[in-house]
Amino acid sequence: MKKRYLIGGFIAFLTIFLGACSSGDSQEPLSMNESTRQDESASSSEMAMLDQKKEVPVEEEKDAQAEMDERMIIHRANLDIGVKSLDTASRQIGKKVEEYGGYVVESNEYRNENDLRSGTLTVRIPEKYFQAFLQDAEKEAAEVLSRNVSGQDVTEEYVDLESRLKSKRAVEERLLDFMKDAQKTEDLLKISGDLAKVQEEIEVLVGKMKYLEHQTAYSTVQLNMQESKIVVPGVGSNDLDTWEKTKKQMAVSLNFLLAAASGLFVFLVGNLPVILVVALIGAGIYYMVNRKRKAPKK
Repeated sequence: MKKRYLIGGFIAFLTIFLGACSSGDSQEPLSMNESTRQDESASSSEMAMLDQKKEVPVEEEKDAQAEMDERMIIHRANLDIGVKSLDTASRQIGKKVEEYGGYVVESNEYRNENDLRSGTLTVRIPEKYFQAFLQDAEKEAAEVLSRNVSGQDVTEEYVDLESRLKSKRAVEERLLDFMKDAQKTEDLLKISGDLAKVQEEIEVLVGKMKYLEHQTAYSTVQLNMQESKIVVPGVGSNDLDTWEKTKKQMAVSLNFLLAAASGLFVFLVGNLPVILVVALIGAGIYYMVNRKRKAPKK
């Protein structure tokens, strides 16, 4: 019996020992698999981070380009050109303005003492055709005397107006909600006054924004054109006007005589009382002197 117990205990010990070894072997591969997975996940995360780092500059570049494209710039140009014929140049430039969808703001024409003609033409051209129109206008010129192009960036001003408008809209909505809940007449009148003031400010902001939008949508171009041809004066008696000048001089002489006669008449009639008094005094003096002369000497 004792021997049987010893054998059974030995078998139980071997079973426990073998089980412990097998469990240790099985845990080791599992831990290795887990570490491998962790390494793979870590490497994949690092790769993703690297990819993101690579993509960031590209995204920033795209955003910068988009921001440049969305900037609001008011372009103006002043072009002084010499042309052979003012009529021909004005007509051709006008056709280009219509072709590009622009319009004429102002047109003036002058003629100097040498019979040379010049003119100014102010036009508004869509922003996308600004450079193309300038090139076409220069093609119509015999020579380009000066060229000045300027741009004013109003992006920040427009963004500021947008922000202020958004704030005013929010105030307007709150005031409208307050008006719905108002029960007292005094509160209603006060809210109505505040609402009218806010709505007036909103209209001003909207007007400024529309003005900037229109100014940036169309560019302003002022063309100063001057004819460069030589004017030859005609030969003949057309510019002498002898008979006309004679009639003019005769009219001047007659007007002088009439003016002198009129002045004399006004002087005599206007001063008639004084003249009569002076005449009477003079007659009395003459009579007294003449009487003394005729009186006999003693």
